[in-house]
Amino acid sequence: MKTFLFLSCLFLFPLFVLTAQDADLINVERDNLDSVFDEPHLEEAAPPEQSSVLQQIRKRGIEFNASYNFKGALNPGWDVYPWELDDNEHFSWAIGIEMGSSMEVIAQISESFRVRSVISYSIPDFNFSLGDFFFDYNFLDKVFLRAGKFEQGWGVSPNFGFTNLLSRIPSRIDGFVPAQGSSYMMKLDVPVGIGGLQMLVLTRAGEHPSREYFGYGGKFNLAFNWADFNLGVFYQDYMATRSFLSVKTNLFKTDIYNEWLLAYNNHTDNSVKFAFNIGLTKSFFDNKLEINAEYFYNGEEATFYYRPESDFREEESLPFIKGHNFAFNLLFRLGGNLNPRLFTRLLYGDESVSLVAGFRINPFPNMELYFAIPMVFGNKEGHYYENSFNILNQHRPFSLILYVSFNGGVRVSHYY
Repeated sequence: MKTFLFLSCLFLFPLFVLTAQDADLINVERDNLDSVFDEPHLEEAAPPEQSSVLQQIRKRGIEFNASYNFKGALNPGWDVYPWELDDNEHFSWAIGIEMGSSMEVIAQISESFRVRSVISYSIPDFNFSLGDFFFDYNFLDKVFLRAGKFEQGWGVSPNFGFTNLLSRIPSRIDGFVPAQGSSYMMKLDVPVGIGGLQMLVLTRAGEHPSREYFGYGGKFNLAFNWADFNLGVFYQDYMATRSFLSVKTNLFKTDIYNEWLLAYNNHTDNSVKFAFNIGLTKSFFDNKLEINAEYFYNGEEATFYYRPESDFREEESLPFIKGHNFAFNLLFRLGGNLNPRLFTRLLYGDESVSLVAGFRINPFPNMELYFAIPMVFGNKEGHYYENSFNILNQHRPFSLILYVSFNGGVRVSHYY
């Protein structure tokens, strides 16, 4: 009966036409707010791998990209609220410094075959790593294959990536240890009109993964002038089978999105859970002021997603918060030579609130300066209070952060 209910829900799902939950202190405006408002980071235009394979240069040749980043952060704070101070020592300083470089090679071997590889290293920890390493193959402009090491995202929400099924990680069940790491994937894209079908196989395990570490999924995109629809499903052993529907449209010059998710726990009790969100993004004053607001309800519990490494943060698995969640983002571009921006990001869930407010300026070319005040409120046993850390992974419910970054790159190419 439960199996029939699940299959019925999947069939009826299309007829009903979530981040990152944790605010990364260092990347709160650059990686989060810029993605909320669809604005690429300064000096970081959309990389070649993000554009359609149809738009790639077909002429044989090779391209080299070298990028460099020098960043430092000063993050003083208190392990209690400032108004709860007593005679004990609660204040401390956290300092982070990192220098990194990445070398990218894109080789267009033929009209049909293209390869991309990225190698990165950083100090002082001397972290040497292989970034994206994949190939694209074009079958007569009808089917497009990509295989190798890379990340792929699904879903619409810029705050709660619950419909990004490819980031989900199984829970530990009966001795099964889930793989946590970069994704190795093979996917096929078949264009259909201005939409298309995508099918893929994914694993986050290392060498010689066994069958239970592979996941299988598919997504169909149907695009119209008035709305964009995505319907997807993903299956992996020791994890609920999930299906989602996302809808995005523009109404009265406001971007509105709505997503639904069904999870069938075929690996445990055969129960059916659901989640949904609704959000909007609106611009004012000739795009100088932009706001984003979103409500997200999560009916699942004990579910995790993978977050790749970022500035001063290692890769990790994070939980989704069960129940009611809210997000509010504000970005105000003042204009002028320094390109100043004021930003605010608020997240609510599990009776706790994460609030980050600050500004960013570009005082000189290739230089960015951030100042922010990250703080949490509410239940001290709530998710955001228990997960309020500084850049040294110390618990800090109230802190300040000053972040400076020097970054840039060069590109050299040769085509036959």
